[in-house]
Amino acid sequence: MTILGIDTSLRSTGYGVLSVEGSRLSALDAGTIRNAPKLPLSACLRNIHGRVVELIALHSPDVMSIESVIYGKNAGTMLVLGEARGAVITAAADASLPIFEYEPRRVKMAVCGNGLAEKLQMQRMVKTLLALPELPQNDAADALALAIAHAHSNSLLATRSAI
Repeated sequence: MTILGIDTSLRSTGYGVLSVEGSRLSALDAGTIRNAPKLPLSACLRNIHGRVVELIALHSPDVMSIESVIYGKNAGTMLVLGEARGAVITAAADASLPIFEYEPRRVKMAVCGNGLAEKLQMQRMVKTLLALPELPQNDAADALALAIAHAHSNSLLATRSAI
């Protein structure tokens, strides 16, 4: 199974591609889709959508794993995050790719065994679990963690939601 994990953000969307063979997990690709601070919203969304389409074409994943909607105090920020998620979800839907959502605490629990794990702890565990030569960048680590969470929940038949 190949899992594409996406940690959605308007300016720095992380992605990670994970290969799962039995209990063996290996990272095939990881990185960040960046958008310049002054780039208009529509151009950012077009870039995110286009890069995700490219990643799907390049890696032919079986599923996509994304972070579920989180709630925040700033409605404007939440709206923009929702729009970025929409660009990612549309790219997957256009490719008929099943999409699974995971809450941040559930991802942290799957990777670190602690739903309140800090960013650095997550990065270190992703590095260890995937035998990476160095710590992955924050957003890429979060995306790989989303893919790991799906691999773990899939193998444990845990409850998960599909879009």
